[in-house]
Amino acid sequence: MEAGFGEARGRPAAELPPAVLFACTMNAVRSPMAAAILSHLAGRRCYAVSAGVRRGTPDPFVTEVMAEIGIDVSHHAPTTISELHDTSFDLIVSLSPEAHHQALELTRTFAVDVEYWPTFDASIMIGQGSREQVLAAYRGVRDALFRRIKQRFGLQGGPSV
Repeated sequence: MEAGFGEARGRPAAELPPAVLFACTMNAVRSPMAAAILSHLAGRRCYAVSAGVRRGTPDPFVTEVMAEIGIDVSHHAPTTISELHDTSFDLIVSLSPEAHHQALELTRTFAVDVEYWPTFDASIMIGQGSREQVLAAYRGVRDALFRRIKQRFGLQGGPSV
């Protein structure tokens, strides 16, 4: 059931799945960014949501770097994968090893494609550098996710700013 980057089972790499779950460890940085970016680029053509293995807390750096490109994530409320009411996703993109393990567990009971996109956790930079260095790390994650989502799903467009 696991598929590599751009190789979803039975589906061309650029085809946009109807429903995508982005999963990471804490649902505070990577997965909310990715879901918001896909929603921004795909609009109503794709339902994108995020969840974590554990519930994190809202991260103000995420809100700031996403606002820089015109995407509002200030409403994001971290949630866990087990708290999702609807698990009928066509694709789960896991962004951390822990989330990937849980996503693969879901394939035991649900027919869903899983892709693993190892993504740096910028929150580890908090307390390790200046505010600008932390923001630069978050921007790096945001921009990498933006490029990968555009490439994987064959989407056009860019930031709103």
